[in-house]
Amino acid sequence: MKLSANLSLAIAVSLSLQIFVASNISAQGVGGSPDLIGQQDNAITTAVPFLAISPDARHAALGDVGVATSADPSSAYWNAGKLVFIDKLYGFSASYTPWLGKIVNDMSISYLSGFYKINRQQAIGMSLKYFDLGEINFRDNNNVSQGDFNPREVAVDVTYSRLLTENFSVGLSARYIHSNLTGAFTAGNDAQPGNSVAADIGVFYTTELGTSSTLNLGAAISNIGAKISYTGGENKDFLPTNLRFGSALTKELDPFNKFTFALDFNKLLVPTQPRYDAQGNIVDGKDPDRSLLSGIFGSFSDAPDGFKEEIKEFMTSVGVEYWYNDTFAGRIGYFNEAKTKGNRKYLTLGIGFRSKKAFGVDVAYLVPTNKREHPLAETLRFSLLFQWEDFSNRDLSGSDTE
Repeated sequence: MKLSANLSLAIAVSLSLQIFVASNISAQGVGGSPDLIGQQDNAITTAVPFLAISPDARHAALGDVGVATSADPSSAYWNAGKLVFIDKLYGFSASYTPWLGKIVNDMSISYLSGFYKINRQQAIGMSLKYFDLGEINFRDNNNVSQGDFNPREVAVDVTYSRLLTENFSVGLSARYIHSNLTGAFTAGNDAQPGNSVAADIGVFYTTELGTSSTLNLGAAISNIGAKISYTGGENKDFLPTNLRFGSALTKELDPFNKFTFALDFNKLLVPTQPRYDAQGNIVDGKDPDRSLLSGIFGSFSDAPDGFKEEIKEFMTSVGVEYWYNDTFAGRIGYFNEAKTKGNRKYLTLGIGFRSKKAFGVDVAYLVPTNKREHPLAETLRFSLLFQWEDFSNRDLSGSDTE
């Protein structure tokens, strides 16, 4: 992809955000009163939004459901707590997501994740998420080319997951984030790569309902970390700190057929933009320039229109997964976001395959159900999985839960 643009700090800081959000939302729209900004649309925006994009095809096909589904190599992204319930000794997965595939051919998100089960009580994992924003041609105010650059963002995770009881577990992830949007092209500004660190915490509970059903419950808070800056100064932006909670019910019809019905709720734990008058004074809502903890706890009570707007900030995902003989899978899901909070609404479809030994593959496809185009519309996403040795066949020390 070749783009020509006058480089400014504002463009540099918001480049990846615009690519992710502009196709989906009408943020900060003009409302009914000519003196008030943000009256109608008030979508929450953050830095490094690539962290919030589902990385693997299985859960992407389920409408971005994942906090309480069965464990697999990508579990750490959705809920670090459930990784310890994986039934293999070790394995890894690789996923590829074309980005804006209908427009350009050099933007993509790649995701690598791996795990190792230390014993029955403990598991560890590592993952890498890489967002390639394609090649951009920077130009100065006189439209003279300043050269090409390939913006990119990356996140590296380390995860630890542990059983606390036979049915309940907790997990922690530590994350390093690097966002390089401008390279050496500063055009007189002090633009520089943004760096931050963050953490996830997740809990997971599973129980059998009778002889043929299993209920999973999960909750996770992700990207709890320091604000990121592209200037090294006071201008800093929130990470996409996110609360996710939900459930998954699996019903075995017979030894060959089973269904899983899953439901997730999500809410960004960052400040909502207030409503300003023509002079830039806040007339409704709260000042968004707050500390990390104030932003997290205040995110439940800072919307300009009060409780009715806070409820709209919860996104809903539903998904259904069917397995035949634990070998072939069919998936369908739906993601819904309030009209004034981004208006992302899309149907997802997918299939999966698992060999009886080590190999698996998942494919996902997204279909927008409203008029707004989605960066992933009509593109295929792929995941490959490799898992070895059933953990139940191992007799490792520390395998019994107290």
